[in-house]
Amino acid sequence: MSARTVLAVRHRTEYQYKQPVILGEHRLMSRPRDSHDLHLLDTSLIVAPPPTELRWMHDVFGNSIAVTSFGGKSAELYFESTFRAEHFPIAESTIWVEPYAQNLPFSYSADDSADLGRTKERQYPDPEHSVDEWTKRHVEATPERNTLGVLTAMTRAIKDDFRYMRREQVGVQAPAETLRLGCGSCRDFAVFMMEAARSVGLAARFVSGYLYDETLLGAAGGLVGGGATHAWLQVYLPGAGWVEFDPTNALIGGRNLIRVAVACDASQAAPLVGDFVGASDDLLSMQVTVEVTAE
Repeated sequence: MSARTVLAVRHRTEYQYKQPVILGEHRLMSRPRDSHDLHLLDTSLIVAPPPTELRWMHDVFGNSIAVTSFGGKSAELYFESTFRAEHFPIAESTIWVEPYAQNLPFSYSADDSADLGRTKERQYPDPEHSVDEWTKRHVEATPERNTLGVLTAMTRAIKDDFRYMRREQVGVQAPAETLRLGCGSCRDFAVFMMEAARSVGLAARFVSGYLYDETLLGAAGGLVGGGATHAWLQVYLPGAGWVEFDPTNALIGGRNLIRVAVACDASQAAPLVGDFVGASDDLLSMQVTVEVTAE
């Protein structure tokens, strides 16, 4: 990327209802955190109908969440979140891991282990140990069981051996099911690799955000990437910290990825959640549009 590349993200979600319904509380997670690898320049949020209350909070993971409350009824609900940011992803070749953690297996320090907590724990059953066996093959095939080499091999194997399938259903497939089917969505692949990493003692967490195509950067008004939010994972490597891995596209180090939210599990990083009071079939449609452009 160039020394100064500014990305603009526009995320729109629109609900249409059969008749006016009572809108419940909605929580929106679409604003990234300013950091050394992402400099947030400006943000805006439009909500219609106007909420009676809009407040911001940080959840237990430090994610920025807008909480909206409404009065009265409406037959539609619209959210549009925009931000501009500079992105400085780490190059894969510069990921430095502490010597004691460069090969598997290793143990985190006592302090790190206590703070990493649930990110080291398996979240899904693997009764036939199929995820364990898949991971073991990549560990044993990697010279000296190099930690970053194993994670790189797993990232690329998912991209090469699994078929991407966009799914509109809520939730994720169990990792063993993703392996059995050989296909899944980006969030399915992220959760699968999280469980694989955790099976060899590594801490991993789910990431949601946006994906862009850097080959199109600089095209005047050109669409860089869009259509939906994206999901990947981070693995905690001593010396490097939380390192980004995107098994859907075999990306390592955060290139092409704009991080918005992190969580122990995919269910904790949904971009927008809320409810309404009305008949079960009152919701006619939900349309989501994501655009990422370069300035």
